[in-house]
Amino acid sequence: MPTILQQVDAFTDRPFSGNPAAVCWLDQPREDTWMQNVADEMNLAETAFVYPEQDALRLRWFTPLVEVDLCGHATLATAHALWQQEPFAVEPLLTFETRSGMLSARRHGSMIELDFPTAPAFEETPPAGLLESLGITECIFCGKNAWDWLVEIDSAEKIRQLNPNHAMLAPVTSRGVMVTARSDDPRFDFISRFFAPAAGLPEDPVTGSAHCALGVYWSERLSKNTLSAYQASRRGGSLEVEIRNDRALLRGHAVTVARIELVV
Repeated sequence: MPTILQQVDAFTDRPFSGNPAAVCWLDQPREDTWMQNVADEMNLAETAFVYPEQDALRLRWFTPLVEVDLCGHATLATAHALWQQEPFAVEPLLTFETRSGMLSARRHGSMIELDFPTAPAFEETPPAGLLESLGITECIFCGKNAWDWLVEIDSAEKIRQLNPNHAMLAPVTSRGVMVTARSDDPRFDFISRFFAPAAGLPEDPVTGSAHCALGVYWSERLSKNTLSAYQASRRGGSLEVEIRNDRALLRGHAVTVARIELVV
């Protein structure tokens, strides 16, 4: 049987927007080197590999450079891809074993809902070079979780205009930095952008895992549990975030744009 990759635009209901991910269904695991090479060949923010493991599904995510611990848009893309094929088409709930524990995806009307752990950012002094590399001189808040920095600034328009120095930014981040502000669009509560040159992604179009931190942050700032978010990258994408105790429910749409047969 040929190995099929499905390319899916996640956190959007329109093709050629949102965050593209490749999803590769495997009957059995392949070597890590092979998966990393496929991800490099796809040259997308993430390539997801999903395969049976005992009575569960194992899900792994690779950027063109590294394997990562958590990826929202590629998980949403994987659920979308699996629900388009047997025997998964009739399943209301999919669960995945991952490097971040058990994750699940369920149908939520026309959207897909991901059940992820929250990842709050705790206030820290920005390291030397962080704000300078973003091209900003001051911020309302700066904090960090296990993976990323979170920086709030005072203007949604400044978010849209950011043009970071990626060569300067990479050494001062472990994975990436999310920069956020209150939205000036009444459809959304907050907007953000996400830069991760240290992981080989100068800018990620729509970052589900970042909203495990952004959702907690804005839920506390705005005193509401369910929020609408927009990630203001060139492609752009939107999602809904609901915070329930230590879980972040991330909701969004997905669109298939291509199916590719691997011959190696």
